Amino acid sequence: MGLFDLTGKKALVTGGTRGIGLMIARGLLDAGASVTVSSRDPSACEQARQELSPYGEVIAVPADLSTEVECRRLAATVRGPLHILVNNAGATWGAPLEEFPESAWDKALNLNLKGPFFLTRALLPRLEDAASDDDPARVINIGSIDGLRVPALPTYSYSSSKAAMHMLTKVLAKELGPRRITVNAIAPGPFESKMMAATLDAFGDAIAASAPLGRIGRPDDMAGTAVFLSSRAGSYVTGAIIPVDGGIATTV
Repeated sequence: MGLFDLTGKKALVTGGTRGIGLMIARGLLDAGASVTVSSRDPSACEQARQELSPYGEVIAVPADLSTEVECRRLAATVRGPLHILVNNAGATWGAPLEEFPESAWDKALNLNLKGPFFLTRALLPRLEDAASDDDPARVINIGSIDGLRVPALPTYSYSSSKAAMHMLTKVLAKELGPRRITVNAIAPGPFESKMMAATLDAFGDAIAASAPLGRIGRPDDMAGTAVFLSSRAGSYVTGAIIPVDGGIATTV
């Protein structure tokens, strides 16, 4: 098996029907994995399934991962070993400090932080079934560079939840390492996605110019990082927060 080959591996990508989740799902399929994607929207699930099916075996399961009950229901649909879990489903909210509502905190923390915790916990038996000393099971959490730096926009609950996700990644990496499961986080910078659409429409050129590499992220940039962390190439990496941002956050 090649260094980046995922043939025979089974993956679950939450929020895998669009944006960064879809990029990762496509990358895992291209590397040989079979992939289950989830989304709150059943029609988005079916559309993603049709879009991804030419690249490999894909299943789509609707689920609202802002509640533990739904996390457990999604976990129960996974049969047999699970080699790769990508906790990508997330939400953001922007509003001035004086207007920032309590509901914005509930939405971000429930989906961005509590959901990944409860889903990972519910899937531990499936991950342990897939793990070995030479080839650990993998959990990949999707954080954000806004969890590494003070964000430019007033996204208080989003940036706080992503910073907390980075710390949760490290805590779980320490706890699950002895159980032969690696836990890492990707901290994306600007990529084309529904969450980033309005920002890129308004400030895309300036954001690209602010990156040392002079552009926003491309699908292969995100897919490649996820494949690395999922493959034999990344089997000795755990507890890492990897910025994929063209240098925007890491060179400030």
